[in-house]
Amino acid sequence: MSQTSIHPTAVVDPGARLGTGVQVGAFTLIGADVEIGDNTIIGSHCSFHGPTRIGRDNHFVGHAAIGGQPQDKKSKGERTELVIGDRNVIREFVTLNRGTATGSNVTRIGNDNWMLAYTHVAHDCIVGNHCVFSNNTTLAGHVDVGDWVIISGFAGAHQFCRIGSHAFIGMGALVGGDVPPFTMVAADEHGRPRGINSEGLKRRGFEPERITKIKRAYRTLYVAGVPLAEAKAQLAEQAKDSEDVREMLEFIEAGGRPLLR
Repeated sequence: MSQTSIHPTAVVDPGARLGTGVQVGAFTLIGADVEIGDNTIIGSHCSFHGPTRIGRDNHFVGHAAIGGQPQDKKSKGERTELVIGDRNVIREFVTLNRGTATGSNVTRIGNDNWMLAYTHVAHDCIVGNHCVFSNNTTLAGHVDVGDWVIISGFAGAHQFCRIGSHAFIGMGALVGGDVPPFTMVAADEHGRPRGINSEGLKRRGFEPERITKIKRAYRTLYVAGVPLAEAKAQLAEQAKDSEDVREMLEFIEAGGRPLLR
């Protein structure tokens, strides 16, 4: 089992807790009330502020700002948290902020995510598992992102938006409404649905019949030209033999910001 290694120029507050095998690079600051799990690698010039809880086997490449105060004028310095899971890769100049007392009190990042350079995740966001955020991805406050979501470079989401599992947000797209699971969004004014993420679903082992049912649901919602209430009724019928369509319908019925249409 490897030993914890802290570069001589790093500053680690006595109130921080580092697991076994943690490596801390040069000129990195780890503040009080920060917990970092086993075998996490931290590069140079990073800053970690608490309360922040980080799982094991993560890799912070360098110059990342983790657990900073929420960028919200309503925040008055209340005790709020950032919680990060396991096996995430956090690249250069990524910023992950803590939650707010007027929100959920916590910003939460799941497992096995890749956050590339200059990604920003604001206060009270929830990010699932196996997501890829390309360079300069920007999430405003209170954004909820499901599992297996890919967000391309220079794309962003407005506050309180939800992005469903397996969605794909194209380069430069600005998401101003809720994006149902499996949906592709292209840069067009503020982003518009452009079919389903069929290639991504194939790579994840979705069988052709399963993808066909998702495509049918997408056409019902976006192509048929029927009112949303009628589309939901048709989706309810289709959901009887498709868990994926049921997931889409439950996402829509859960509400939030207006559905991106």
